Amino acid sequence: MGKIKVAAHAPSIDMTPMVDLAFLLVTFFMLTASFRMAEPVVVDPPSSVSDKTLPENTVLITVDHIGRAFFGVGNGEARTNTLAKMSEKYGVKFNADQAKKFGGLSSFGVDIKDLPRYLDATEAERLKFQPQKGVPLDSLNNQLRDWIQISATELNAIYMRNKSKAEETGQEFKGEKPRYAIKADAKAKYIYVKDVFKTFTDMKIYTFNLITSMEGGASVPANEKK
Repeated sequence: MGKIKVAAHAPSIDMTPMVDLAFLLVTFFMLTASFRMAEPVVVDPPSSVSDKTLPENTVLITVDHIGRAFFGVGNGEARTNTLAKMSEKYGVKFNADQAKKFGGLSSFGVDIKDLPRYLDATEAERLKFQPQKGVPLDSLNNQLRDWIQISATELNAIYMRNKSKAEETGQEFKGEKPRYAIKADAKAKYIYVKDVFKTFTDMKIYTFNLITSMEGGASVPANEKK
């Protein structure tokens, strides 16, 4: 009996499931991603050869070339909670939309009474916002001290909560306690940076990092100072 010859066909792969998966992933990242707003000021810090990086739970004070102080905290939850506490302390009200925008700010440099108007401005308007004179830190109105103190309390609460959860589940805990850092422009006068130093030391914070730029690179390492 003669053999039946089966016609040869090129193998085919149905790409539909893969395409569907790709679109699902793209949609997921679009819906869950949070876009970080642009820095309100760009500083050129002095260079060094250190290669340390700062963790998320860092309170960062930036000083530009004309001496303005900008406050920022890496953890978004601590940032939002700090705004709520500062709102109570200074009697400045923020609506839900303003609080959400503040949660996305990397840093800011305005008096708290001007902060609602600053948050209502567009990103382009914030770069030209007036009066953006820096966060007040003089002896009669040291708002910077309050921002640092409250944010540190919030960061520490988050740290302890995460530590407790890890202990309850028997997992290894790798979190770090709140850290403090100063990022000053290389052209900033020492007296401006000294004012920030004094704010830290008045709060009995004697250990912090000085942010520098990597020599021959664009990374931002930190040198610890005491």
